[in-house]
Parts: sequence; C-alpha cells; structure tokens
Amino acid sequence: MNIFRKIKTYNKHGRRVVNDPFHKKTLELTKLELKKTPQRTEVINFLLSLFKRETIYLEIGVRNPEDNYNHINADTKYSVDPGLEYKANSIDFKMTSDSFFDKLNNNEILSKDIKFDIIFIDGLHLAEQVDLDIKNALDYIKDDGFIVLHDCNPPTEWHAREDYDYKNSPAQGYWNGTTWKAFLKSRFDSGLYSCCIDTDWGVGILSKKHPIGDSIKNTNPFYEYKVLDENRKANLNLISFSELKKILA
Repeated sequence: MNIFRKIKTYNKHGRRVVNDPFHKKTLELTKLELKKTPQRTEVINFLLSLFKRETIYLEIGVRNPEDNYNHINADTKYSVDPGLEYKANSIDFKMTSDSFFDKLNNNEILSKDIKFDIIFIDGLHLAEQVDLDIKNALDYIKDDGFIVLHDCNPPTEWHAREDYDYKNSPAQGYWNGTTWKAFLKSRFDSGLYSCCIDTDWGVGILSKKHPIGDSIKNTNPFYEYKVLDENRKANLNLISFSELKKILA
C-alpha cells in the first residue's frame, strides 16, 4: 500500500490537495486569521488620534502604499522601502532601514533631532533585522509615542518559517517570518510596555510610557515556537482592539 496516498493527491487543476492533520489545522487557522478585524491601518490611526498635536509618522517596509501607508491619518508622513517588491511605489527614502537610520543619525536626511509619534515596522520579517529596527526606532520615537509591528502572532510554525520562498508548506504563500521573536524579546525589556492586538496576523505595540502591558520574565531563552504556543496569550500579551481602547481611553 502506498503510505502517501492519504497525504497528498492532486485536483483537476494540478494543485496539491492534502488532508493530513498539519495541513488541515494550518488551513483552518489561516482562514480564521484572514477573517479577523480590524486591519493594522485602523489600529495605527487610533493610536495617532490619541495625540492632540500635529503628528509625524514613519513607515518602514511599505511595498504597495495602498495596503496601509496611503490610508494613515498623520499630518506628516515618511516612508522607507528599498523598492524591490513594488517598484511603482513612490517612497520618500528608497533604501533599507539600516541605511535610513544611519543617514538619519549622521544628519544626512531629515534631522537627527527628529522624533516620530508612531513608527510602523513592516520590513524584512526576520528576527535579527526586526530587532535592529526596533532598537533604531527607540532612538527616534517620542517619549509618549508608539512603535507598531506587523506579523507578531503567526498562527502556526509554517507561517513562522524563516524562508518566505518555501511556499509548498501548509501555510502556502502566507508568511509572518520570525518577527514574533523580536517582539517577544521586547516583551522581556523592563523599560518597555507592550501588547499584541489579536488581529491581522498580530499587531504588536511597544511604548516607553503608556501602560499597555508589563514586561515578562524570559521563559523562552531559545525562542522556540512550541514554547511560545504553549502560553501564547501571556507571552505576547495578546489582547483585543477593544481592550486596547479601554486601556488608552
């Protein structure tokens, strides 16, 4: 008997149809995540609305500006993206985030004294880079500002894979990368408050001032996905959008 017969077959379109538990669960969780609301744009605009002043917004990793950037309600907005994935994007600084912060720090662009109300990080979704983006953002965020991150709550290990191009997985083309590790590392920082809104693949929020969630002890020193998943709500301080509104009201 062919032991793979129940694991994979092919439909009339030539696409792989799988019915093993991993694929079924992953498909169910993907569908559930896609139904969640609101999107990151609404969360960011809510945070911006809290400031009773002219606001300055920075977005790292724009790709198609219609996905988020064009719909952000800030008085002044700046965008950073190397332009590799969406070349039609009209961005302010066509470069990597590393180059942007390096030039900013050297006073070659804008002003090294600039401070942003919100910095949204949605660039390269690998933990090392996201961690570096967070560190740089902390130097340029106002004391009462927010750092916001996308893709902090991958529903399965397949969504949290390191390689985006490995699309022949149960998660298919949906990819959150290892952003969750950088966000979790920030959760261990006693100098930061943090939470993750349970929507749109996990919208992480960091703050120096606003008590949106206390830091936690490092109970996952090796950043293992299984350990994250065992107590996801506490590890990420996973809350609803309505809960965030009550906290910041």
